[in-house]
Amino acid sequence: MFRRILIANRGEVAARVARTARRMGIGVVAVASDADADLGWLKEVDERVVIGGSRSATSYLDADALLEAARATGATAVHPGWGFLSENATFAARCEALGLTFIGPDGAVIALMGDKIVARETMGALGMPLIPGSPGPVSDVAAAAVEAERVGYPVLLKAAAGGGGRGMRRVFAPDQLQAAFEQASAESLSAFGDDQLYLEKLIVGGRHIEFQILVDAWGNGLHLGERECSIQRRHQKLIEESPSPAVSDAQRAEVGGLVAGIAARLGYRSAGTIEMLRDRSGDLYFMEMNTRLQVEHPVTEMVTGLDLVELQLRVAANHRMPLTQADVRMQGHAIEVRVNAEDPAQGFRPTPGRITRLELPQGPGVRVDTHLRAGDAVSPHYDSMVCKVIAHGADRAQAIARMEAALGACRVEGISTTIPLALEVLADADFRAGDYDTTTLDRILEG
Repeated sequence: MFRRILIANRGEVAARVARTARRMGIGVVAVASDADADLGWLKEVDERVVIGGSRSATSYLDADALLEAARATGATAVHPGWGFLSENATFAARCEALGLTFIGPDGAVIALMGDKIVARETMGALGMPLIPGSPGPVSDVAAAAVEAERVGYPVLLKAAAGGGGRGMRRVFAPDQLQAAFEQASAESLSAFGDDQLYLEKLIVGGRHIEFQILVDAWGNGLHLGERECSIQRRHQKLIEESPSPAVSDAQRAEVGGLVAGIAARLGYRSAGTIEMLRDRSGDLYFMEMNTRLQVEHPVTEMVTGLDLVELQLRVAANHRMPLTQADVRMQGHAIEVRVNAEDPAQGFRPTPGRITRLELPQGPGVRVDTHLRAGDAVSPHYDSMVCKVIAHGADRAQAIARMEAALGACRVEGISTTIPLALEVLADADFRAGDYDTTTLDRILEG
């Protein structure tokens, strides 16, 4: 096992990884920008390195500074967390070139899955069901029009290098295509330095389902069930749960086995997520693969009783998988709410500032992941997450009830948060019935 790792991330992400590493007896080196240098959680790590200014480009995205911090502190491995450089193939390759273990898949696999067009082609060839769409990039509006007519409107234009909803536009009729193409390609170029687009059939009223997979260096792959992430706005998730109310035991076993096997054949090694879209008939289609852990991984941990960061660390250290698919048991139900420093009434405008009071819930089946304490500030420079509240119950109804009680017990003062909106979603009749999709949150907001 590693003697000391550097966590190339910040905030809740870094604090979560550090918690498991310390429990395993692994030394932890944390990095911090100028804006984060005084956060209280940093006092709990073995060593802290201030790596740059407040902007991400001069700190958490500065590969040179991160690698120098690893060298100077004697770290033998780098955990990228999720976000920032976690899916940067060049950074993974640079770590390996310097003799540092990158705790994730190798750079070639990251690059393969990072190009959405290549990923789609690769996964389709390996047997993954694909949403009908263009066989490759659409070079211009005329090419997009041909493909749109072939698959049928409505369609979705997507950035080849995209993620997080950027470089995506819905097109419901031919007269909307020109403007949508120009907007999506410009946004993709600005966000990713690449203006290539491809086109897919738009599945209206779809549900976002993702499968957690894990593969070791010997090709032993398994899945840890699915998560439902359909409560989202502009492709940004707010509430996640496991298992999905829409996935049967038989479908879970079939699709889970398929995605785990495909990941193993890809030569994947580490934890990863296969994101899929479910149409109204119940069919699941591949969207993309995230070559890292997800923000919402705690719901999987709650229903399986497994620590995904620990498994990820063991796989990265060349340990064989400590369990088989038969050992994975999903018990009960778990729901996660992301509590962000945002004002939903103002278009989810960030509300950074100093937290004057922070009281977080406790109790049976309740877990809270955060790096913040009273007196800490939510910085305007980064993600606005304050904490993640996770509730587990014997069934979905109990998980919802525990989540409502937990959110009601939260006391966050000094900033506005998304807690009131989360409580509205939890009280919504369609959500409580498990009959919801990716448009549900927009409906609630309109109300």
